[in-house]
Amino acid sequence: MIRKCNQEDEAEIFKIINESAKAYKDVIPEDCYHEPYMPLKELRREMSEMTFFGYEEGKLLGVAGHQPVKDVTLVRHIYVLPEHQRRGIGSELLSHLVRIATSPQILVGTWEAATWAIRFYEKHGFKPLPNKDGLLRRYWSIPERQIELSVVLGMLMSPNC
Repeated sequence: MIRKCNQEDEAEIFKIINESAKAYKDVIPEDCYHEPYMPLKELRREMSEMTFFGYEEGKLLGVAGHQPVKDVTLVRHIYVLPEHQRRGIGSELLSHLVRIATSPQILVGTWEAATWAIRFYEKHGFKPLPNKDGLLRRYWSIPERQIELSVVLGMLMSPNC
């Protein structure tokens, strides 16, 4: 079941993100990876700026952030606990975010070296976009180093949205 997360879910969201993000270790440059990958202070800021949704089976197994920004919707932080990956949980979370999006375009940014993440989004209809630096600067608040090492994928919504 997918549900909107709240402040009481903070500890579980923190665990899911940081356990899942261990996949980036030795993939992204050392100056970009640290543990925890997302410190609690950063998670709290992110929770104040976006809505998190969780996939739950008795407890949260995966989370995804939804953030309308200007004229687009950003998909943020899709993470599933490693022991529950490859069960379709990430796909269900992404489908939910696509369904609730009200803007004409949905964007997602990820590390260029995270080829598994890029394949995941492409499998769900997202396409790599040109001018990723401009998009990252316009819609995200991330360091220049992350802009340098990231890609942006997008999906145009049907005119009925």
